Amino acid sequence: MMKKILIAALIAGSFGSVAAPASADILVRVAPPAPRVERVPEARRGYVWAPGYWDWKRGHHVWVKGKWVRDRKGYVYNAPTWEERDGRWRMNRGNWARRDRDGDGVPNGMDNRPNNPNRN
Repeated sequence: MMKKILIAALIAGSFGSVAAPASADILVRVAPPAPRVERVPEARRGYVWAPGYWDWKRGHHVWVKGKWVRDRKGYVYNAPTWEERDGRWRMNRGNWARRDRDGDGVPNGMDNRPNNPNRN
């Protein structure tokens, strides 16, 4: 009897892991609609505006409204984007990336001279 309960618990527990993580790549053959025009509210100290975007849920594009997200010191927010490749559309999820003030591709925290304007 105990063996049957254990097997049933293992099977039931495996169903919880079926959902894909939020960071999983999304590849679809349907191009997203044009972005909606949103009125950006007045700036809020300590926050960054994350603009609205088209997400893919249950087989179609769904609009996600923009919102304020708490600023992260030393980082810059990259909004979600869609990219077309070989007839398929891939969604790049929004993320926080280390700030790179001089645009040399090296994050400021790892750059010996992060604000050198004469750098090639």
